[in-house]
Amino acid sequence: MLAAIAALLVCQLIGEAAVRAVDLPFPGPVVGMILLFVLMLARAPLPAALGNTADGLLQHLSLFVPAGVGVVQHLELLSGAGLRLMAVVVLTTLITLAVTALVFAALARLLHADALAAGKPESGERP
Repeated sequence: MLAAIAALLVCQLIGEAAVRAVDLPFPGPVVGMILLFVLMLARAPLPAALGNTADGLLQHLSLFVPAGVGVVQHLELLSGAGLRLMAVVVLTTLITLAVTALVFAALARLLHADALAAGKPESGERP
């Protein structure tokens, strides 16, 4: 799978470099996709898992396209509040990690107390 993702990213990188070098009016990933298509037509040695990896990415594409379109449509608005947005993302991530750790610790204590109440030995003890 890693080789397949690397092949896809290399095609995208070559497409992006070609677009910037020649100043084409196409997105780099589209040129990379055309390159991948040409390689497939030429029967170039590509990773065997490329089809499965591409199918997996396409199955989840609907998660990324609407968000990307929204970001591009409101780029001016987002650029003005970029620092605040970054602070909110970092802060909410830290809060989520802390709450998750606290819930995990509480559940671990609860399960440990239930195991002791039931008379079961702890995982490290012998009966």
